[in-house]
Amino acid sequence: MPTTAAYIGAAIAEISGCFAFWAWLRLDKPVWWVLPGMASLALFAFLLTLVDSPAAGRAFAAYGGVYIASSLAWLRLIEGVKPDRWDLIGAAVCLIGAAIIIAAPRPPN
Repeated sequence: MPTTAAYIGAAIAEISGCFAFWAWLRLDKPVWWVLPGMASLALFAFLLTLVDSPAAGRAFAAYGGVYIASSLAWLRLIEGVKPDRWDLIGAAVCLIGAAIIIAAPRPPN
């Protein structure tokens, strides 16, 4: 699985899982919302293992930028709140940082 697909899938799974808990605790949804949330969080963890990186910490760090941008997409598409320019600028900075982490030339380990 390509890194981009793994990161996007992981972001959707993580945000969905966290939102399930948010919905239960903050939006008065029934407690059973936690069950698919936990399954989604397990899928998130699995998908991050598919990233082609010799170091977990580097894969997780680069994922952070994708997570931030995906969270803003969730904000718009699911919650119906339009991100402001500062949200978008911040996400762009994070994605640039993620790209640097992923694509930087490194000597072989």
